[in-house]
Amino acid sequence: MAEGERQPPPDSSEETPPAAQNFVIPKKEIHTVPDMGKWKRSQAYADYIGFILTLNEGVKGKKLSFEYKVSEEAEGLVAAVVPAHLAAAVPEVAVYLKESVGNSTRIDYGTGHEAAFAAFLCCLCKIGVLRVDDQIAIVFKVFNRYLEVMRKLQKTYRMEPAGSQGVWGLDDFQFLPFIWGSSQLIDHPFLEPRHFVDEKAVNENHKDYMFLECILFITEMKTGPFAEHSNQLWNISAVPSWSKVNQGLIRMYKAE
Repeated sequence: MAEGERQPPPDSSEETPPAAQNFVIPKKEIHTVPDMGKWKRSQAYADYIGFILTLNEGVKGKKLSFEYKVSEEAEGLVAAVVPAHLAAAVPEVAVYLKESVGNSTRIDYGTGHEAAFAAFLCCLCKIGVLRVDDQIAIVFKVFNRYLEVMRKLQKTYRMEPAGSQGVWGLDDFQFLPFIWGSSQLIDHPFLEPRHFVDEKAVNENHKDYMFLECILFITEMKTGPFAEHSNQLWNISAVPSWSKVNQGLIRMYKAE
């Protein structure tokens, strides 16, 4: 699939009826490097990446304050996660939610945990709890709220970065908000990639744009010159357009 090519989300009306689906408790299947090839050829991988790219398209050019609709079914089921007739899915879906808040033994958190939460949301879409019409709300309301909770935990418990690549990594904790956040800024009338290293531009616009909110959090958590503690992001600030930033981040996400 070409970068920037949108893969539509599964239409729940065309899926196997939930009652006929078989749900299983997720278990670790990637143990060696060759297992990655099996994962990347799987339908699960196609579903997950398709979900990420669909949300990427959905938030393109929109602020966090953008008005969106949430399907009545999803809104009425938030507390219970899934309706009673999908009770068989609960053990499977719940594993991803449980894995999304970090490791309770190591007290660490990283992009693998973030991916677990994205997989949790993807599962809710697959079984029809969330709909195609909810894609903007999934990012702006649910995922953004998840980020707020995780940032509070990171600050409160000083959680260690899980699997961090240090200065060579994009960020110690997150990746997806940089992808979706750069999509938000595509074709922005005045904010360019070079502006996200400008303190004034970040302070004035972070409430509207996920990417800038990430930058603000980094500057709150780290000391020293930005180019030293976040070298990858510093390099990205030299990219001429947000569309190129977005495409590059998608390639990086697939690779890493």
